[in-house]
Amino acid sequence: MANVTSSKELIYWSTSKIKNQILELVKNRNVEPLKTKVEFYKNELALYFTELSRRNPFSKVADQVAIVTGVWVPIWSTIPFQDILPGRIHEQSYQIFHNDGYYANIARYAPGHQSGFWKKIASKLPAYDLMLLQKYSVRDEQWDIKNVGIFQALKNREISLTIDCADEWFTTTIKSKLKKTSPNIDLQPELLLKDMDRNTVKKFEKVYLATSFLEHIYIDNDFRLVKSQREATQRPSYTIAIRRR
Repeated sequence: MANVTSSKELIYWSTSKIKNQILELVKNRNVEPLKTKVEFYKNELALYFTELSRRNPFSKVADQVAIVTGVWVPIWSTIPFQDILPGRIHEQSYQIFHNDGYYANIARYAPGHQSGFWKKIASKLPAYDLMLLQKYSVRDEQWDIKNVGIFQALKNREISLTIDCADEWFTTTIKSKLKKTSPNIDLQPELLLKDMDRNTVKKFEKVYLATSFLEHIYIDNDFRLVKSQREATQRPSYTIAIRRR
């Protein structure tokens, strides 16, 4: 597809063509440095996002809740949180929404997995699975997001973190740790993260204590463009996610 230089051209594109163009543009680019991705959004993607936002078939948040339930894979994102730890495996990163008001961002980290030199040595090390658990509801016609906890697990990196494994971890965590919590859920009193240096833990604590903002610029049954913000003074982040299953 040819590059688009004017928003006037996009008016005549079908929605599926715009979505396919976005997917083509971001292919193999999720591993780029954050600064590069931010500039890429401004220079290449913003035009498409703006046009899709105009066509959002579910612009009311109350209508989005049923659509968002299920498993999504973020194929491109400018969220800084995702890469606090090195070695994230993008193919084993998921966002899972349950219909009980909880959702989780789950990812596997395996430092050295992309390096030919370090791969053999790193293969002996465990993988690091991380889950940011959050609660969602609709309030004043907006998504109301509350952080619930950050959980971790050391795993055999030779056994992939599948959707089923991630969903089971999510479900088990809700049942075992949060089954008695009230709708007015508060953060865990203390963030306990093992095997991390203090500087990394502090970064997670900052995310954990922040009030999250989420907006669907565009959402349909299989494709989401999400704008998020950790705090009012922070630069907005953008995520492209596609449904799995």
